[in-house]
Formats: sequence, C-alpha cells, structure tokens
Amino acid sequence: MGASPQPFDFDGTGVRLRGERWEGGPDAATVILLHGGGQTRHSWGRTSRRLSEHGRTAIALDARGHGESDWALDGDYSLGAFVGDLIAFVGTLHQAPVLVGASLGGITALTAAGEHPGIARGLVLVDVVVAVERPGVERIRDFMTASPEGFGSLEEVADAIAAYNPLRKRPQNLDGLRKNVRLGEDGRWHWHWDPAFMRIDDEPQRRIDPARLRAAAAGITVPTLVVRGVESDVVSDAGLADMLRLIPTARAVDVAAAGHMVAGDDNDVFANALETFLQELDGQPRSQGSAAPA
Repeated sequence: MGASPQPFDFDGTGVRLRGERWEGGPDAATVILLHGGGQTRHSWGRTSRRLSEHGRTAIALDARGHGESDWALDGDYSLGAFVGDLIAFVGTLHQAPVLVGASLGGITALTAAGEHPGIARGLVLVDVVVAVERPGVERIRDFMTASPEGFGSLEEVADAIAAYNPLRKRPQNLDGLRKNVRLGEDGRWHWHWDPAFMRIDDEPQRRIDPARLRAAAAGITVPTLVVRGVESDVVSDAGLADMLRLIPTARAVDVAAAGHMVAGDDNDVFANALETFLQELDGQPRSQGSAAPA
C-alpha cells in the first residue's frame, strides 16, 4: 500500500480531465478529493498517500481549467459545469465514494450530493458553508487576480503565497511550487489555471445561486463532516452554525492553526479528522453497483 499514484485521463462534460489514483487494499473504500479554485490535484498529495497507506483508494482530480485538465473552450466555469464533470466521473465507479472538497471543490461536492441522492456515501466539506464571509471571499479573489502578468521567478511565487497566507511556513525548497504554476511562452511563471476562470463573477461564489446551495445542503442525507480552519476569514461561527442547521447529518471539527486552506495549513490534524470520520463510515454498508445518481 502507499504506492506511487497512477495518472489517468477522463472525458468530462466537454473537457478532458486529468486525475491520479492511489490504490488501497482489496475492496478498498473510494475517496474522491476535489481541490479549491486556483489549486490543482497536487494539493491533496499528502492526504492521498495517507489514505492509501490506510487501505483506501484515493482519487484526486484536476478540475476543468486547472492543472493538467483541459481548459474549457467555451469558457464555461460555472458551478453546473463542475458538478456535471463530477457526476460523470462518479458514474464510472463501482461503488459510491466519499466526496472530500475544499472551497470550490467543496461547493461542487455539496451541490452534487444534495441534488443527486446516492452519488456519495459520505461528504467532507473543508472550510465550506453556504453563508460565507464576503471579505474573506474577496481576499481570495484579489489574490488570484493580483498578478496577471505572472512572476519572474519561483521566489516571487513563494513571496505572493506567503503574503496571502502567513500561517503557512514558507518552503525552503521551491520545487514543489512547479505543480501550481506553469512556465509561459513569455518566460514567466503563471498560475496553473485558465485565466478565463476568473473572468466570471468571483471565486468561490461564481455564478452560484445562494438559494441553490441552501436547497442542496438541505437535501444532504449522508453523514457529513465540516472541517473548519479556526483562523479562516471565509467561515465564521455564524456561518458554521447555519450549515449545521441545514444538514442534520453534519458535525464539525475545528483545526486550530489553520485558515481557509485547512489541509495545507495543518495536514496532520486534518488527516486525523478525516480518518476518524472514515472509520465511522466503515461500520455502514457501502453501496454496490454503479454510483451514478438516481
């Protein structure tokens, strides 16, 4: 167990998606990991490895327009497009997975699970609630749109990340940043996502009807874990309380030394909370056959 991940391609709804699979043990439960806007599947690297070492199959996907997945030629980066890609992929599995999503990935997982009962056997929302704090969302948007001309070096990339997220220690070895940026034809480093992704509304509430999210949350019937970063400026006490009222099957875990990027800020605490949740699910029967929504 814990072998190297195996990359794969998948045809989503009009785009080719790239993912990687970490195999677990025989009859392993499947966990799908969905990154936040502007990130890539590599943000789940440590979590995926740990899941595999514990006998689970972890699948991390690059969302459309991100990482090694195709850019949407029609510029469709709406919530409906992300949800459609996820539903199409889950329909290829032989069992209903646990969906784990951060930020935009969490909103996608929440909507898919709430609108399509049976698509998942459990849901983990990483710093995701319906009633977000607008200043925190605007700070994300400002960070993602701050350097349209790119960066002259990986050091500049690291400086930008450190300025946005002072909770996270600045890495001494910058090679890992190459997974989050691409070297453009202009010789400068650019974030590894389609610039068109940020040309509609803002992130992570792009083209999202709050009433749709609220209805989706109210439709969740599977066990749900909301993992909040205590230092998050996106999820407040009031927003978390509202979310727990919306989803009767939900409970919350706080990660003290983490902001909005919970898994990256304190992966050990996050991974422990996730493993505890998965162990609790292990006592429940997994859906057999296709995991496609009813």
